Amino acid sequence: QVQLMESGGGLVQPGGSLKLSCEAPDIVFAMYDMGWYRQAPGQQRELVAMITDEHRTNYGDSVNGRFTISRDDAKDSVYLQMNSLQPEDSAVYYCHAKWRDLVDYWGQGIQVTVSS
Repeated sequence: QVQLMESGGGLVQPGGSLKLSCEAPDIVFAMYDMGWYRQAPGQQRELVAMITDEHRTNYGDSVNGRFTISRDDAKDSVYLQMNSLQPEDSAVYYCHAKWRDLVDYWGQGIQVTVSS
C-alpha cells in the first residue's frame, strides 16, 4: 500500500509561517508530479501548488507569491513553505502524487489552522 506521509501542520497566528513536508518512499518518486491540495469545511478541494517531475511549478491563484513548493528527489519528499498565512488558509492540506494520468495517490491530510 502506497503511503504519502504528511507532517508540519498545526496552529499558527495570522502572518506566520509553516512548512509542510510529504515523504513518499513507496513510489519511484522522481517520476511523479507532486502537489499539495487543500479543503476547508464545506468547500471543494482545491489545488495549492504542484511541481512536476521536471521541477516545473504551478500555483493556485490564492497562494501565488506567498507559498513555495519544492522537492528533494533524493529524500522522496515534497515541501510546501507557507508564508504570510491568513485565516482563509485554514484547511486540511493533502499531498498528491501523480504519474502521467494513469496512477495517483493521496495522503491522509494534515490540518493547518491560522488563528489568533
